Amino acid sequence: MALIVVAEDDAGTRMLVASVLIRDGHEVLLAEDGTQGLALVESRRPDLILSDVQMPGLNGFDMLAAVRRNVMVAGTPAILLTSLQDRVHMRIGMTSGADDYITKPFRPGELREAVMAQLKKREMQARLQNMAVDAAVRTALDTHTEQLAKLYERRLANALSDRWPTGDGAAVDEKFAHATVLFVDIPSYAAVSERLSSQELSELVKRFYGSAGDTVYLFGARQMQFIGEGLLAIFVDSSDTQSVSHGLRAARAAIGLTDSARSIRQYLKTQYPDRQLPEFEINIALHSGPVTLTRLQDPLHDVAPQILPVGEAVTTTMLLQKQAHTLGWGIAVSVSALRGITGAVRINRRALVQLPGRAAPLDAAELVELAL
Repeated sequence: MALIVVAEDDAGTRMLVASVLIRDGHEVLLAEDGTQGLALVESRRPDLILSDVQMPGLNGFDMLAAVRRNVMVAGTPAILLTSLQDRVHMRIGMTSGADDYITKPFRPGELREAVMAQLKKREMQARLQNMAVDAAVRTALDTHTEQLAKLYERRLANALSDRWPTGDGAAVDEKFAHATVLFVDIPSYAAVSERLSSQELSELVKRFYGSAGDTVYLFGARQMQFIGEGLLAIFVDSSDTQSVSHGLRAARAAIGLTDSARSIRQYLKTQYPDRQLPEFEINIALHSGPVTLTRLQDPLHDVAPQILPVGEAVTTTMLLQKQAHTLGWGIAVSVSALRGITGAVRINRRALVQLPGRAAPLDAAELVELAL
């Protein structure tokens, strides 16, 4: 069933609530005050919170406000238990982010009804989101399969061009007020390249970045750019992916890239078992913000113009990727990108990451998997 945190300073009420919920098959975590309750919510991420209002130290209102400020648990439904009859206090509870409240003393049936209502609402929201993701991915697969090879070859040719382009004006630039930027790089590339011939290294690069390019286009990347050994991809909202945000598509692409890296590690172990190659690793960063796709034209040659993604979001993503390698995170996601996909992904560690050349640190977390 569900995992429920109960924060109640009165032992009798706490045991009554726990016995009713356990009898219904739920797993219950008990806290004697708001401070303990908040710690349980943040560490265990329950399906529902039941909290008394009047508790010593951190009261129910303050605990709920702290929960709503934490992006990892902000969406958890909460029911307040209160003996306060004043409507002003009820309004405080609802404006603090409570989903429902029960006035003490209450009947077990009343508690069951309130709990089931919130759990059913949460289950329905998850089901609808899951259906939307599945439908959008199927649409993306159908739409992009036929065009994948042609698009990938054209973007790869443009990105590898060594001509120095000059701008032909900003009139044709595409500006996106909000986009998600993905940058992936191979920190072990130099060490691996020392032990492979040029032909072997070429095969390795083609295998990984062929798969990487397929992955980002599969999930609807608007633009892809090769930068050194790294790959930069821009995800924006578009007409054929309306049911899934650009942030969630970028997150799914990042997780797909980690799967590609695992395949490459297995390929290297199978192909070169006696080479003692360094572990093939990648680090990925995701960040959201404004992005401009600048059109650059080479005036000396009759070649197709190149598209260069520019903006603070692009620079920040590339800096965050370097720090992800230092932290040992496979996928680093900024909180600005995480807000758009809260509830759809699971994270592990979180830190204020100091980026080179930046005065203020960036709030970021380690993305580990999809929640759905």
